[in-house]
Amino acid sequence: MTLLLISVLLALTWAAITGTFSLGNLLLGFVIGGMSLWVIRLQVGQSQLLQKIPKIISLAALFIYELVLSAFKVLLLVLSPGMHKRLQPAIIAFPLQAKSDAEITLLANLITLTPGTLSVDVSPDRTMLYVHALEMPDKKKMIKDIANGFEAKIIEVFQP
Repeated sequence: MTLLLISVLLALTWAAITGTFSLGNLLLGFVIGGMSLWVIRLQVGQSQLLQKIPKIISLAALFIYELVLSAFKVLLLVLSPGMHKRLQPAIIAFPLQAKSDAEITLLANLITLTPGTLSVDVSPDRTMLYVHALEMPDKKKMIKDIANGFEAKIIEVFQP
């Protein structure tokens, strides 16, 4: 029953993303959602998935918040006179607490999708993620923000 409910929610999400709530598009979203659930059925048990939904929503909300905030900051930076004087680009080595490939990949992707930042590389021993920022007045604050934000939420989602 819960997988059916999740498939319906995925279908509604699909329709919202595509912007078309036609019957055909809802059915397509339902089929894609059902196939996705079937593919991940062994990695995420049914009871675990329901417990993780609030954590996933919390991570998504944090990403949307950071996306909007970063886009606004980049907009102000680009439109400000003397932009080149305000730019403080830098690359930092972010110490990873995330261990699995999925956690590290998701973290790197969320950082890259946030305007003004870009994941550059992961160290061979997978203990550091190298991040480029367009404007970085305080490296320690940025490391703390990533660790307490995206990384902490991702670890919550992926812990058993």
